Amino acid sequence: MKLVFATNNAHKLQEVRQILGSRFEVVGLADIGCTEDIPETAETLEGNALQKAFYVKEHYGLDCFADDTGLEVTALGGAPGVHTARYAELFANSEEGDASEGFTPSLSHDSNANMNLLLHNLEKKADRSARFRTVIALLYKGKEHLFEGICEGTILTERHGTEGFGYDPVFQPKGYDQCFAQMTADEKNAISHRGRATQKLIAFLNDN
Repeated sequence: MKLVFATNNAHKLQEVRQILGSRFEVVGLADIGCTEDIPETAETLEGNALQKAFYVKEHYGLDCFADDTGLEVTALGGAPGVHTARYAELFANSEEGDASEGFTPSLSHDSNANMNLLLHNLEKKADRSARFRTVIALLYKGKEHLFEGICEGTILTERHGTEGFGYDPVFQPKGYDQCFAQMTADEKNAISHRGRATQKLIAFLNDN
């Protein structure tokens, strides 16, 4: 079965292909000739995932699925949440960024900058609990479907490991003594937020 995944993120595409396995052929936006930057202007993960999926359907006429992921940190009131991927960039352009002491804001859409800001904002926080939440939106035969995956964990005080991407070097899932970046792809996919959401997607596709 061929599925369009509305992403240009090579890491995400590879990860989802590994989770879905050989029964599904997953192609990304580049494979369907979509090179534009799809807007993500919703205030929720669900909204952003649907926005991307509907963009592909409206402009390319293809059923597809899209995801959005947020890192929700308890001590930061659930931030960065829907702004996870652009955390440092948004901070740098905010009044808080202009007035910050001891931290140099970054304008780059960059994982290291995001982690630097996260660790900085948690320096004096005792509670480092957090969770990753992924929402997958699927457009299939004229209907929309949502699948959610959650992984509870802790933000470490420093980076570890070399695998994965994004915040993986500082996120340690609950019940494990390694962060995502220290795990193999199979180990991470078995317990991760995106893995859990994708398993629900697989179950739906198998039933339909």
